[in-house]
Amino acid sequence: MDPLEALTEIATLLERERASRYRSQAFRSAAAALSALPPDQRADLGRLQRTKGIGEKTLRVITEALEGRVPDYLTELRGSAGVAEVPSTLRARLKGDLHAHSNWSDGLTPIDAMVSAARTLGHEYLALTDHSPRLRVANGLSADRLLEQMTVVGGFSGEGFTLLTGIEVDILEDGMLDQEPELLERLDVVVASVHSKLRMDRAPMTRRMLAAVRNPNTDVLGHCTGRLVEGSRGTRPASDFDASAVFAACAEHGVAVEINSRPERQDPPDDLIAVALAAGCLFSIDSDAHAPGQLSLLDHGARRAEQAGVPADRIVTTWELPKLREWLGRER
Repeated sequence: MDPLEALTEIATLLERERASRYRSQAFRSAAAALSALPPDQRADLGRLQRTKGIGEKTLRVITEALEGRVPDYLTELRGSAGVAEVPSTLRARLKGDLHAHSNWSDGLTPIDAMVSAARTLGHEYLALTDHSPRLRVANGLSADRLLEQMTVVGGFSGEGFTLLTGIEVDILEDGMLDQEPELLERLDVVVASVHSKLRMDRAPMTRRMLAAVRNPNTDVLGHCTGRLVEGSRGTRPASDFDASAVFAACAEHGVAVEINSRPERQDPPDDLIAVALAAGCLFSIDSDAHAPGQLSLLDHGARRAEQAGVPADRIVTTWELPKLREWLGRER
């Protein structure tokens, strides 16, 4: 097979499996180094051995691909790709994704790599939602950096695909959103999420989340419990809040409850999806991708939504872009 395609697919599968970022980046770096070589040097093993960015393992992949076979490592990864066990008919109805990150905050790749992967998956739209400033560990965007990002986003749209401006804004302890209101008003999509003080007592956590949901700039309530159920970061219990009150406010204000597709989150839990469904909420099935390969995790979220009985017409990410924009521009 084509060595460049092999390296890229390996990086994508490693990202999907949430493997060490250094492993996936090694294959993306090798793909970039190979792509930068003149075509007549891409099969020169001596030249490849001297090329910065191509190491022993990535050279082996290139060599095996040049021999006309699928590299052993790629075959191994394809066998453990982690595709959702039960196919979801709902997955085919998803038009896009409203929660994804780039290397402007804590994502692994530039915007163009995320856009390319979204297009490959058949997305009609993707919201770029890098983190807000107080989340320093995630290199959150200051107002100036967010403004700069907004100026470049438009250049990635066209030919049946739209990159939407957005942010995953931190919900502060008092319920305020961690970015200037006038900037939030200008964005296409605002995902509001709690990232700190996740163990607050029930009453103040409920007040905190209600304030964020009632904020006229909020479109999506992101990974509402903050829990972790598996993975390299270990586990973390769900935050305690009055789900009936929070989801009633979401329904009242037209805020979508995110069904986060990352397997380590499975957020909201099934019982809270049922509460949100009974409250009349809209939903948004999102990948929360931090690398191109993670955009495909939507199959997990779609399967959970389908099993929970969430109607497709109440999932905003099944909507065509004009209807989505109408909702995003709703009266607040």
